[in-house]
Amino acid sequence: MTDQPAPADGAARQHLEPAAADAVRAYAARTRERADQFAAVLEDIATNGLPSVEDCTLWEELREAHLAQLAAQRPAVA
Repeated sequence: MTDQPAPADGAARQHLEPAAADAVRAYAARTRERADQFAAVLEDIATNGLPSVEDCTLWEELREAHLAQLAAQRPAVA
């Protein structure tokens, strides 16, 4: 990846409204933060090996927690 914008191929680029540009930057920052966290976990596994089973969370528990979080974000249907 590069910090340089993609070439315009001869066409003028459409600029975003300031609020939209700020939202895109915020999304990029959140995505970069998650990627950094994921990379740190992978580096830890590479250095120290896999964690013990006792230290892990079952995927079913993770799924249920994520589904509950999604349900809480969704507006209730009357």
